Amino acid sequence: MKKIAIIVLVLLNIGCDQLSKNAVRKNVSNNDRIELIGDNFIMVKVENTGAMLGFGSDLSPILKIVFLQAIPVIVLLVLLFRIFRKTNMDKWLVFAFACIIGGGTGNLIDRIVYGEVTDFFYINIGYFKTGIFNMADVSVTLGLILILFLSLRHRKLEL
Repeated sequence: MKKIAIIVLVLLNIGCDQLSKNAVRKNVSNNDRIELIGDNFIMVKVENTGAMLGFGSDLSPILKIVFLQAIPVIVLLVLLFRIFRKTNMDKWLVFAFACIIGGGTGNLIDRIVYGEVTDFFYINIGYFKTGIFNMADVSVTLGLILILFLSLRHRKLEL
């Protein structure tokens, strides 16, 4: 039952990410600026050839394949294998890892299929400003924050 729940969570994360990116690809032109909530929450479509905040976009094609595709595939598979094998893992930790795996896979699909990742959300609230991101980034960030919270709460998490 646990494995089915993990697969469902991962697939929900991937599905949400891919559906939102497909909608943006079809309906928003590059660099269009659509105010969703005033100047605070904006949709702007950008194709990112690198990783987070464009890191690695200047790498050679071979290095991009290694660092932005091959290594992430290995890391995501190891994470998935680990959460399948651990029988006593905290359910919230499993949820956090499923978010990371699903979000990471969503961006990985873009890199492999399109050679770039579609980003489209931007938040600007006073001094708090984000880079342009997508739903996969939200999933990964949520998972990482949850892991940090759980590790501070329990002081010792068994991974």
